[in-house]
Amino acid sequence: MQSGQKNASECVKAFSETDFTEDLKKIDVPTLLMHGEDDQIVPIADSARRSEHLIRGARTLYYPGAPHGLTATMQDQVNADLLDFLRS
Repeated sequence: MQSGQKNASECVKAFSETDFTEDLKKIDVPTLLMHGEDDQIVPIADSARRSEHLIRGARTLYYPGAPHGLTATMQDQVNADLLDFLRS
């Protein structure tokens, strides 16, 4: 929210036009994917649900009705889930 308009636009362009498929397939460490099911900025079907099939052994947490920016809107739940993942 503090970036310039051109910077934000270029960031969205880079993320939406870059194919990370091969990079995701190479991940070989424990991975937790967290995603709000009502994310209007990064659609769940095009990101987390695809990534979970590309990252071997990835653990997923989907938050019903949650928006983009979970770390700001659901801090306590995200922190608890991260600690649980790190302890597992």
